[in-house]
Amino acid sequence: MSALTSKERARLRSQAHPLKPILQVGTDGISRAFARSLDEAFNTRELLKVKVLDTSDLSAKEAAAAVGSEVDGVEVVQVIGRTLVLYRPFPEDEGKGR
Repeated sequence: MSALTSKERARLRSQAHPLKPILQVGTDGISRAFARSLDEAFNTRELLKVKVLDTSDLSAKEAAAAVGSEVDGVEVVQVIGRTLVLYRPFPEDEGKGR
């Protein structure tokens, strides 16, 4: 996947602003179960937020790096405070019926 341009990042940040975090990174960090849940969440949406809890051993930037390496095709759009904004486009062949 090619890296996002600054214009694409800005557009995605504005689209993500009203979204609520749907997953939380806790004391387990980025486990296989978390990665599987994240992968399933990307089956229904392209853009989502993840909250890194205070109890997590990972910082938000560490969690973003871990998510990027654990889940295929995920781009980190923004890390702000303890919230991650993540993007993974739908596959091209599935998007034709939308």
